[in-house]
Amino acid sequence: MTSGLTPEQVSALDRDGFVFPVDVLTAEEVASILDRLEQVEAADPESFAGVNRNNAHLAYDFFDEIVHHPRIADAVADLIGPDILALSTVVFAKGGHSPSFVSWHQDGRYTALSEDVAVTAWVALTPSTVENGCMRMAPGTHLGAYLDHNDTFAADNILTRGQSIESIDETTAVDVLLRPGQMSLHNWKVAHASGPNRTDERRIGFAVQAYIPPTIRQLEGRGFVQVVRGADRHGHMKHMPRVKISGSSEALELRDRINAQWLDQLYDGAANRRSI
Repeated sequence: MTSGLTPEQVSALDRDGFVFPVDVLTAEEVASILDRLEQVEAADPESFAGVNRNNAHLAYDFFDEIVHHPRIADAVADLIGPDILALSTVVFAKGGHSPSFVSWHQDGRYTALSEDVAVTAWVALTPSTVENGCMRMAPGTHLGAYLDHNDTFAADNILTRGQSIESIDETTAVDVLLRPGQMSLHNWKVAHASGPNRTDERRIGFAVQAYIPPTIRQLEGRGFVQVVRGADRHGHMKHMPRVKISGSSEALELRDRINAQWLDQLYDGAANRRSI
């Protein structure tokens, strides 16, 4: 595997708002992560369901390893510089024949940051295909102002508010096809979506939303981050510790506390709120 991105990959992200595939995890690393994930789910099937999908890296070492993986950091450094912070994470696990989907949206629409210099990494732990609901990207939608989103609270929509952009020209959308261990990177202003899983097999991905430089400030309250590489010489965000004992009560309490505050931010201004 090579380190970082090629000049062509950097240009693609600048132009389209996304780039893929980027090889990051070995087959052995993927197998280890999936094995530990399945052990946690065997003990508690709700471990990564509902709100527990969010910020699992604060509680489990196998997701922490992805956030801080050197090959991911190498690629991100080519886009935002050598000092890298991680904001939050989401586990995307669609069971076989699951109707769950993600409507067209922009990651940064509901997180008030001082700059839109933010990159989301989506890491495939199982194959990501058209049939099992891979991500779709709308090229160029990261350029200009944020698009209008409507809160739908649709039952099978994975997004917190079921937020949806209605003005996307889907004829130009690109399917993000990934093998296990590969990732896509996207500017968190680019519009993207994913469909239901129509296969028998589970589709599992893990997203870091997002990697940012430490020059960025949270405009509403104070954000929670981890230092991934380099240093934070600005101190705009509150630093979160890396997990010491995977799945410990202390780690789970931290995850739950951060999720409660994170959800308050995502629901800010919403007329409704889900029960989970």
